[in-house]
Amino acid sequence: MEHKITGFDNYLFKLGRHYEIYEKLGAHLVSEAGENGTYFAVWAPNAASVSVVGDFNGWNVEKHPMKLAEASDIYELFVPGVGKGELYKYAIKTETGEILYKADPYGNLCQVRPENASVVADMDGYSWSDRQWEEKKKKPHETNQPMAVYEVHLGSWKKSFDGANNGFLGYRQLAHELAEYVNYMGYTHVELMGIAEHPLDASWGYQVTGYYAPTSRYGLPEDFKYFVDYMHSQGIGVILDWVPAHFPKDAHGLARFDGQPLYEHPDPKKGEHPDWGTYIFNYSRPEVKNFLVANALFWLKEFHVDGLRVDAVASMLYLDYGRKDGEWEPNDEGGRENKEAVEFLKHLNSIIYRQCPGAMMIAEESTAWPMVTESPEKGGLGFTYKWNMGWMNDFLEYMKVDPYFRKYDHHKLTFSFEYAYSEKYILVLSHDEVVHMKGSMIGKMPGEKADKFGNLRAAYGFMTAHPGKKLLFMGQEFAQIREWSEERSIDWFLLDNEPEHRQLNNYYRDLLKFYRNQPALYELDDSKKGFMWINGGDTERNMVTFCRMTKSGKNCLLFHFNFSPVVYKDFRSGVPCPGVYTEVFNNSRSEYGGENMLNDQPVTSEPVAWDYQKNSIQYDLPGFGMVAFRFDYVAPKTRTKARTNTKRNYGRKTSSKTGKPHGKGMLSRKSPVKNKG
Repeated sequence: MEHKITGFDNYLFKLGRHYEIYEKLGAHLVSEAGENGTYFAVWAPNAASVSVVGDFNGWNVEKHPMKLAEASDIYELFVPGVGKGELYKYAIKTETGEILYKADPYGNLCQVRPENASVVADMDGYSWSDRQWEEKKKKPHETNQPMAVYEVHLGSWKKSFDGANNGFLGYRQLAHELAEYVNYMGYTHVELMGIAEHPLDASWGYQVTGYYAPTSRYGLPEDFKYFVDYMHSQGIGVILDWVPAHFPKDAHGLARFDGQPLYEHPDPKKGEHPDWGTYIFNYSRPEVKNFLVANALFWLKEFHVDGLRVDAVASMLYLDYGRKDGEWEPNDEGGRENKEAVEFLKHLNSIIYRQCPGAMMIAEESTAWPMVTESPEKGGLGFTYKWNMGWMNDFLEYMKVDPYFRKYDHHKLTFSFEYAYSEKYILVLSHDEVVHMKGSMIGKMPGEKADKFGNLRAAYGFMTAHPGKKLLFMGQEFAQIREWSEERSIDWFLLDNEPEHRQLNNYYRDLLKFYRNQPALYELDDSKKGFMWINGGDTERNMVTFCRMTKSGKNCLLFHFNFSPVVYKDFRSGVPCPGVYTEVFNNSRSEYGGENMLNDQPVTSEPVAWDYQKNSIQYDLPGFGMVAFRFDYVAPKTRTKARTNTKRNYGRKTSSKTGKPHGKGMLSRKSPVKNKG
């Protein structure tokens, strides 16, 4: 029996180093002595006894008692005649005589909620067709490539009209429809919320009871394999949200699995989230760490996913996270760092890099913990990327403010550039920003309808130009008005019924195409050499001007952002070097809903000092404008060292020859800003 637990299996498992343990634990279709059936194995060290129950034995705890495997705490049993699709649970008799009916922690399929039994699945029956894609992942992931992520909740991205199965579409149908839209828009990856099995729709998949089972809401494991396979065939990467920080207290799940704390830490000060009502994994127990590391590898290897976005990393790192005084205890050095969790994360990322070098590990980490994306060998946590939550919070706070008052919050617009290269970041406008009464993205924008759309165009343009990869949650790419709810489909009808939404969708599609076609926006994403300030201090007019650079100096980009409704004719801006500047993107095009204030002809720089630069250009700047010019950078010969690109230019400078102001303004719509030019 090839799946049988051996002494060596048990030895590795107790060390926390059995990274293919999912091939042994759980339920596996096998043949023994010429008879087909299912081999069951479960870890339950505190149990008095364990049996497997299901429809095949009338859920009778006496019929199929399990036996302890060789020198281990693992119970095993081969049951002949049990095949694919059979329901089962483990009946665990505790030391107090209570019988607990538990779903399989390593099971690969569960019943559709609200039922919660495990289901015997066939994990070997799918034939993959993405060999070339997988071959590329044998090399380390390259961070100098474009990465635009579409965050998706499969259950509400699109629903069926008949309403069957709560309107859920299947993995296979979703694969085709989602891939077509993702490629139409120009995203490089999809990130899926909540694929691991979970009992409550409203948890969005972050309260997991089946870590080794893709949710049955949308089909079988082989259907999800098809989903990933098809995405790869269409050139789209797949990222999964993964939750190693906590798990729910549902009776059929991991909680008090064998009558005592097993997967959770036994000390409530380390083992429970008081605010979330969930248990926290015991990161000091080797078998628990093994469960989690093997689970990450399971998704990457068995389902060919391209990366894992690790949820709630901050809650893992700090002993006092979400706790009041007296609810936590410091570590052995008197600090608040959870050393066990830190070492777990370092080990996790080291193993992932060793076995799946092309996979991405992405941290949702909201604090200033240092070196999240540095290698463990250099003292870091070893993640590939970190969500830039600081940028998200500051930027949204800035965008919510009426343009008349934005000058007082200008630092919220520019501060993120000070630390943009301290980690490898992904800029995120995720589902968390459009739920819990926070409203939609368009709903956050100030002003009347036209101003809202103008602000949102500027916001998305700024996100695209800012250093870091990009992530946007579904529905926000066409300015969904309603706050997102998992109970309904996103509001696709807006695209056909409201022209502004179709225009915004066209705009974001063109932004993604622009992003992918401009090496300046990703080639030096990890280096300060990829960025140069021109003017970061024009607070009075809500403006910033900066450059994104390429390695060769060819096809660099000059960006100017105007976060006010004021239109400027013949605006003058400093440029980093003499040459020809050609407009390559303008967010005011009429097909985007703008006033079509374009600079169609290339602009040649003049030796007029401006913005602390020796040269400058003049161009028209629309309200809520984003304009981008392409140029070839020539380093000044008179300087021995280029100006450091991390310092902001806080003032605007007039010409030393003419004394003319920075630009001539024209009022646009109901602007409260008066023209002083």
